[in-house]
Amino acid sequence: MTTYQSISPTYDTIGCGYATRRRPDPRIAALIDTALDGCATIVNIGAGTGSYEIAGRTTLAVEPSAVMIAQRAPDAAPCRQGVAEDLPVDTQSFDAATAYLTLHHWSDVDRGLAELARVARRIVILTWVPDSPGFWLTDDYFPAIRALDDGVFPTSAALVAQCRAVAADVRLLPVPIPHDCIDGFLAAYWARPEAYLDADVRRSISRFAIIDPTEGLARLRDDLADGAWDDRYRALRAERSRDLGYRLVVCDLAPG
Repeated sequence: MTTYQSISPTYDTIGCGYATRRRPDPRIAALIDTALDGCATIVNIGAGTGSYEIAGRTTLAVEPSAVMIAQRAPDAAPCRQGVAEDLPVDTQSFDAATAYLTLHHWSDVDRGLAELARVARRIVILTWVPDSPGFWLTDDYFPAIRALDDGVFPTSAALVAQCRAVAADVRLLPVPIPHDCIDGFLAAYWARPEAYLDADVRRSISRFAIIDPTEGLARLRDDLADGAWDDRYRALRAERSRDLGYRLVVCDLAPG
Protein backbone atom coordinates (compact mmCIF):
# COMPACT_ATOMS: atom_id res chain seq x y z
CA MET A 1 0.00 0.00 0.00
CA THR A 2 1.39 3.41 -0.94
CA THR A 3 1.65 6.10 1.73
CA TYR A 4 -1.07 8.26 0.21
CA GLN A 5 -3.45 5.28 0.14
CA SER A 6 -3.06 4.90 3.90
CA ILE A 7 -3.49 8.61 4.67
CA SER A 8 -6.17 9.77 2.25
CA PRO A 9 -9.20 7.87 3.64
CA THR A 10 -9.75 10.59 6.28
CA TYR A 11 -10.41 13.22 3.66
CA ASP A 12 -11.94 10.76 1.22
CA THR A 13 -14.62 10.40 3.92
CA ILE A 14 -14.96 13.93 5.33
CA GLY A 15 -13.64 16.04 2.46
CA CYS A 16 -16.90 16.36 0.53
CA GLY A 17 -18.05 19.99 0.53
CA TYR A 18 -14.70 21.43 1.63
CA ALA A 19 -14.57 23.78 -1.34
CA THR A 20 -17.67 25.68 -0.20
CA ARG A 21 -16.43 26.52 3.30
CA ARG A 22 -12.65 26.38 2.98
CA ARG A 23 -11.94 29.48 0.94
CA PRO A 24 -8.79 31.60 1.32
CA ASP A 25 -9.13 34.57 3.63
CA PRO A 26 -7.53 37.58 1.90
CA ARG A 27 -5.81 38.81 5.07
CA ILE A 28 -4.15 35.47 5.68
CA ALA A 29 -3.36 35.22 1.97
CA ALA A 30 -1.57 38.59 2.14
CA LEU A 31 0.74 37.29 4.89
CA ILE A 32 1.52 34.22 2.81
CA ASP A 33 2.13 36.33 -0.28
CA THR A 34 4.68 38.41 1.65
CA ALA A 35 6.42 35.25 2.90
CA LEU A 36 6.72 34.06 -0.70
CA ASP A 37 8.31 37.26 -1.97
CA GLY A 38 10.87 36.43 -4.64
CA CYS A 39 9.50 32.93 -5.22
CA ALA A 40 8.10 32.28 -8.69
CA THR A 41 7.62 28.49 -8.57
CA ILE A 42 5.74 26.76 -5.74
CA VAL A 43 4.95 23.20 -4.75
CA ASN A 44 1.97 23.19 -2.39
CA ILE A 45 1.80 20.12 -0.15
CA GLY A 46 -1.46 18.89 1.34
CA ALA A 47 -3.04 21.27 -1.13
CA GLY A 48 -6.65 20.20 -0.70
CA THR A 49 -9.00 22.16 -2.94
CA GLY A 50 -6.38 24.85 -3.61
CA SER A 51 -6.80 27.51 -0.94
CA TYR A 52 -3.93 30.01 -0.79
CA GLU A 53 -2.49 28.99 -4.15
CA ILE A 54 -1.77 32.59 -5.08
CA ALA A 55 -2.24 33.73 -8.68
CA GLY A 56 0.83 34.91 -10.56
CA ARG A 57 3.07 32.07 -9.43
CA THR A 58 3.64 28.75 -11.15
CA THR A 59 2.27 26.16 -8.74
CA LEU A 60 2.18 22.38 -8.56
CA ALA A 61 -0.18 20.95 -5.95
CA VAL A 62 0.42 17.68 -4.08
CA GLU A 63 -2.57 16.12 -2.27
CA PRO A 64 -3.20 12.57 -0.98
CA SER A 65 -7.01 12.52 -1.18
CA ALA A 66 -8.75 11.83 -4.48
CA VAL A 67 -11.94 13.39 -3.07
CA MET A 68 -10.14 16.65 -2.38
CA ILE A 69 -8.44 16.61 -5.78
CA ALA A 70 -11.82 16.17 -7.46
CA GLN A 71 -13.08 19.38 -5.83
CA ARG A 72 -10.30 21.52 -7.24
CA ALA A 73 -11.51 24.17 -9.68
CA PRO A 74 -10.91 23.56 -13.40
CA ASP A 75 -8.47 26.49 -13.49
CA ALA A 76 -6.61 25.42 -10.32
CA ALA A 77 -2.95 24.49 -10.40
CA PRO A 78 -2.13 20.98 -11.68
CA CYS A 79 -2.15 18.39 -8.91
CA ARG A 80 -0.28 15.15 -8.27
CA GLN A 81 -1.44 12.60 -5.72
CA GLY A 82 1.16 12.20 -2.99
CA VAL A 83 2.22 13.02 0.56
CA ALA A 84 4.72 15.27 2.30
CA GLU A 85 6.92 12.40 3.39
CA ASP A 86 7.50 11.18 -0.19
CA LEU A 87 7.02 14.06 -2.62
CA PRO A 88 6.60 13.09 -6.29
CA VAL A 89 8.85 15.92 -7.52
CA ASP A 90 12.52 16.38 -8.39
CA THR A 91 15.19 17.70 -6.04
CA GLN A 92 15.51 21.51 -5.87
CA SER A 93 12.90 21.98 -8.58
CA PHE A 94 10.93 24.81 -6.88
CA ASP A 95 11.62 28.16 -5.29
CA ALA A 96 9.32 27.39 -2.36
CA ALA A 97 7.48 24.48 -0.77
CA THR A 98 4.29 25.41 1.08
CA ALA A 99 2.03 23.53 3.51
CA TYR A 100 -1.10 25.23 4.81
CA LEU A 101 -3.00 23.83 7.81
CA THR A 102 -1.88 20.31 6.98
CA LEU A 103 1.05 19.54 9.31
CA HIS A 104 -1.21 17.61 11.72
CA HIS A 105 -2.01 15.11 8.97
CA TRP A 106 1.62 14.18 8.34
CA SER A 107 2.74 10.80 9.60
CA ASP A 108 6.33 11.99 10.18
CA VAL A 109 7.01 15.73 10.55
CA ASP A 110 10.80 15.40 10.42
CA ARG A 111 10.66 13.37 7.23
CA GLY A 112 8.12 15.76 5.72
CA LEU A 113 10.31 18.78 6.46
CA ALA A 114 13.32 17.02 4.98
CA GLU A 115 11.34 16.39 1.80
CA LEU A 116 10.25 20.04 1.58
CA ALA A 117 13.89 21.07 1.99
CA ARG A 118 14.90 18.60 -0.70
CA VAL A 119 12.64 20.11 -3.34
CA ALA A 120 12.80 23.87 -2.59
CA ARG A 121 15.02 26.63 -1.24
CA ARG A 122 12.28 28.15 0.96
CA ILE A 123 9.64 26.50 3.14
CA VAL A 124 6.44 28.30 4.18
CA ILE A 125 4.11 26.51 6.60
CA LEU A 126 0.83 27.71 8.10
CA THR A 127 0.12 25.76 11.27
CA TRP A 128 -1.02 25.92 14.89
CA VAL A 129 1.10 25.61 18.03
CA PRO A 130 -0.18 24.21 21.35
CA ASP A 131 1.75 26.73 23.48
CA SER A 132 -0.83 29.32 22.51
CA PRO A 133 -3.57 31.42 24.10
CA GLY A 134 -6.65 29.50 25.17
CA PHE A 135 -9.65 29.17 22.88
CA TRP A 136 -13.11 28.99 24.41
CA LEU A 137 -14.35 26.41 21.90
CA THR A 138 -11.82 23.74 22.82
CA ASP A 139 -11.31 24.82 26.44
CA ASP A 140 -15.00 24.87 27.41
CA TYR A 141 -16.88 22.67 24.97
CA PHE A 142 -14.60 20.29 23.08
CA PRO A 143 -11.59 19.50 25.29
CA ALA A 144 -11.10 16.28 23.32
CA ILE A 145 -10.05 18.40 20.34
CA ARG A 146 -7.54 20.30 22.46
CA ALA A 147 -6.14 17.08 23.90
CA LEU A 148 -5.87 15.59 20.42
CA ASP A 149 -4.12 18.65 19.00
CA ASP A 150 -1.76 18.98 21.97
CA GLY A 151 -0.56 15.47 21.18
CA VAL A 152 -0.14 16.03 17.45
CA PHE A 153 1.14 19.56 16.85
CA PRO A 154 4.73 20.41 17.83
CA THR A 155 5.23 23.34 20.21
CA SER A 156 6.81 26.54 18.92
CA ALA A 157 10.22 25.56 20.28
CA ALA A 158 10.01 22.02 18.93
CA LEU A 159 8.86 23.17 15.50
CA VAL A 160 11.64 25.75 15.24
CA ALA A 161 14.18 23.09 16.24
CA GLN A 162 12.81 20.68 13.65
CA CYS A 163 12.96 23.34 10.96
CA ARG A 164 16.51 24.33 11.92
CA ALA A 165 17.57 20.76 11.23
CA VAL A 166 16.90 21.42 7.53
CA ALA A 167 17.08 25.21 7.14
CA ALA A 168 19.62 27.93 7.88
CA ASP A 169 17.11 30.64 8.80
CA VAL A 170 13.77 30.04 10.55
CA ARG A 171 11.14 32.64 11.41
CA LEU A 172 7.93 32.05 13.34
CA LEU A 173 5.32 34.74 12.65
CA PRO A 174 1.91 35.19 14.33
CA VAL A 175 -1.19 34.95 12.13
CA PRO A 176 -4.06 36.90 13.73
CA ILE A 177 -7.43 35.40 12.85
CA PRO A 178 -9.95 38.03 11.65
CA HIS A 179 -13.34 38.17 13.38
CA ASP A 180 -15.02 37.52 10.03
CA CYS A 181 -12.54 34.98 8.66
CA ILE A 182 -13.95 33.34 5.53
CA ASP A 183 -11.69 30.27 5.63
CA GLY A 184 -13.72 27.87 7.75
CA PHE A 185 -11.02 26.12 9.78
CA LEU A 186 -11.39 25.32 13.48
CA ALA A 187 -10.86 28.81 14.94
CA ALA A 188 -12.40 30.82 12.10
CA TYR A 189 -15.65 31.44 13.98
CA TRP A 190 -14.17 32.48 17.33
CA ALA A 191 -16.34 35.65 17.40
CA ARG A 192 -19.39 33.94 15.86
CA PRO A 193 -20.14 31.04 18.21
CA GLU A 194 -23.49 30.22 16.63
CA ALA A 195 -21.67 29.03 13.51
CA TYR A 196 -20.35 25.93 15.27
CA LEU A 197 -23.94 24.67 15.64
CA ASP A 198 -24.17 24.47 11.84
CA ALA A 199 -23.47 20.93 10.61
CA ASP A 200 -22.14 22.26 7.31
CA VAL A 201 -19.56 24.36 9.18
CA ARG A 202 -18.46 21.36 11.23
CA ARG A 203 -18.16 19.17 8.15
CA SER A 204 -15.38 21.44 6.91
CA ILE A 205 -13.42 21.07 10.17
CA SER A 206 -11.62 17.73 10.26
CA ARG A 207 -11.46 17.47 14.05
CA PHE A 208 -15.24 17.25 14.37
CA ALA A 209 -15.15 14.03 12.35
CA ILE A 210 -12.70 12.47 14.80
CA ILE A 211 -14.44 13.22 18.12
CA ASP A 212 -18.03 12.77 19.31
CA PRO A 213 -19.29 16.37 19.47
CA THR A 214 -22.76 15.61 20.89
CA GLU A 215 -22.22 16.71 24.50
CA GLY A 216 -20.22 19.81 23.62
CA LEU A 217 -22.77 20.91 21.04
CA ALA A 218 -25.60 20.53 23.53
CA ARG A 219 -23.79 22.67 26.11
CA LEU A 220 -22.87 25.31 23.54
CA ARG A 221 -26.45 25.44 22.27
CA ASP A 222 -27.77 25.84 25.82
CA ASP A 223 -25.18 28.49 26.74
CA LEU A 224 -26.03 30.54 23.67
CA ALA A 225 -29.76 30.23 24.32
CA ASP A 226 -29.65 31.32 27.97
CA GLY A 227 -26.89 33.94 27.57
CA ALA A 228 -24.21 32.07 29.53
CA TRP A 229 -21.77 32.24 26.61
CA ASP A 230 -22.21 35.99 26.28
CA ASP A 231 -21.85 36.45 30.02
CA ARG A 232 -18.34 35.01 29.71
CA TYR A 233 -17.26 36.06 26.23
CA ARG A 234 -19.41 38.96 25.03
CA ALA A 235 -16.31 41.15 24.55
CA LEU A 236 -15.06 38.81 21.82
CA ARG A 237 -17.91 39.84 19.53
CA ALA A 238 -16.43 43.36 19.35
CA GLU A 239 -12.81 42.33 18.69
CA ARG A 240 -11.48 42.62 15.14
CA SER A 241 -8.83 39.89 15.26
CA ARG A 242 -7.29 37.52 17.77
CA ASP A 243 -4.12 35.48 18.26
CA LEU A 244 -5.33 31.90 18.63
CA GLY A 245 -2.00 30.17 18.12
CA TYR A 246 -1.77 30.09 14.34
CA ARG A 247 1.73 30.67 13.02
CA LEU A 248 3.47 31.14 9.70
CA VAL A 249 6.82 29.37 9.64
CA VAL A 250 9.24 30.73 7.04
CA CYS A 251 12.45 28.77 6.47
CA ASP A 252 15.29 29.60 4.09
CA LEU A 253 17.89 27.00 3.22
CA ALA A 254 21.56 27.85 3.09
CA PRO A 255 22.71 28.93 -0.40
CA GLY A 256 24.21 26.19 -2.48
